[in-house]
Amino acid sequence: MVTRTRFDADPCPVARSVDAIGDWWSLLIVRDAFDGSRRFGDFQRSLGIAKNILTARLRTLVDTGVLRTAAATDGSAYREYRLTEKGRALFPVIVALRQWGESHCFSPDEPHSRLLDRREGRLLRPLTVHAEDGRSVDPDETYVEKTGEPRA
Repeated sequence: MVTRTRFDADPCPVARSVDAIGDWWSLLIVRDAFDGSRRFGDFQRSLGIAKNILTARLRTLVDTGVLRTAAATDGSAYREYRLTEKGRALFPVIVALRQWGESHCFSPDEPHSRLLDRREGRLLRPLTVHAEDGRSVDPDETYVEKTGEPRA
């Protein structure tokens, strides 16, 4: 059996984030949680994922603090999965993936789901990255300062 490479001690925030989320199923579970899925069956129907894989991904998302379990809102014996503050903080990540996919994964006239502002019913503005002073920056205007290295 191949051992999974862990990045939980890596000095790179991207590596640690990927380690915490795990894989594409986990991101899709988080997406569905933002869309209102709460119960195991909701996630299973939406994703068509095998029950054993879904069980493992939900357990990991709970263990890493992205989701929490709670009593069902309808008073039944079922448990529901709810996004924690840590999980809700993934919203810009999900929006960025969605917007990237809209721009790069569909032909111009191909239909796809859309994320709308609930109050206005309009599309969201494309996400942009800003420097601390508020100006937009692109990749050429940034650099990564490695841990322990002097600033360039």
